[in-house]
Amino acid sequence: MTRGEEIGAAWSARVIVSAEHMEVFERAFENVAGVVSLYEWDESKKPILWAVEGMFDAAPPRDELTGRIALAAGALGIAAPELVIAKVPAKDWLTETIASFPPLRAGRYYIHGDHIKGPFPVGAVRLTINAATAFGSGQHASTMGCLLALDGVFRSRPPVRSRGVVGLDMGCGTGILGMAAAKTRCLRVLCADIDPEAVRVTRYNAAKNRLSALIPAVMSDGCGDRAIRRHAPYQFITANILARPLNRMAADLSGLLAPGGHVILAGFVRRDEAMVLSAYRRQGLRLVRRIRLAPWTTLVLRK
Repeated sequence: MTRGEEIGAAWSARVIVSAEHMEVFERAFENVAGVVSLYEWDESKKPILWAVEGMFDAAPPRDELTGRIALAAGALGIAAPELVIAKVPAKDWLTETIASFPPLRAGRYYIHGDHIKGPFPVGAVRLTINAATAFGSGQHASTMGCLLALDGVFRSRPPVRSRGVVGLDMGCGTGILGMAAAKTRCLRVLCADIDPEAVRVTRYNAAKNRLSALIPAVMSDGCGDRAIRRHAPYQFITANILARPLNRMAADLSGLLAPGGHVILAGFVRRDEAMVLSAYRRQGLRLVRRIRLAPWTTLVLRK
């Protein structure tokens, strides 16, 4: 589905979940739905309930979605939420989704879609990122936390410029964190993701923001790609993923970090904070900052 394309018969598929689980269920819709959105469903409930909704230009594949949702629920150890599929009035859903994203300010960073024509904040590091099939528009609290953390790292101990790659964005999604870092100080940042769609979107966004020369992007399952090892050690690493994958990658990510370098960890909720922090402390890293945007946590550690 492309921007501006009118859909004759639009469909939605939706599950209602708690805020701490919504990112996991969002991934169940990835590469299946044309657009995936998250929004508060019932803030009167404690914890607050959120809708995870995918939009389709034809009847959604119920069996496939049901299976994906069951797997996500099984990984969390909870009952699978009800999948509700409905036909909705025909609209240009991608254009509406793009237009629904307001500009975002996070520290020095200003993130906006094509529909924002200015005026723009003077002195801001500005990136253009539209709604996409990969995760990371900046609107999610975990991405916001990473942007704030990057801003703080670059102010307190800015990476040294080099002709080589100095940063790694592991699980890059749209490439937003890698591009933010690259544009701040004209640094080369390697972006890596297990999802080929994320790599494609990252390359597209890098070109759109005139950062292609600074943003190499590779597909990698964890830290296994040779390009990741070849460019190490890194002065900073961002990893906005999930708690358990971050735990499994603690030794690898710590090993890729240069002495004095920073790693920014996000994508998990407060109840998993101690588990993630312990895994990286065992690798000799020291906590230097914690950002909490309920219910999400971002940790900044230094080697």
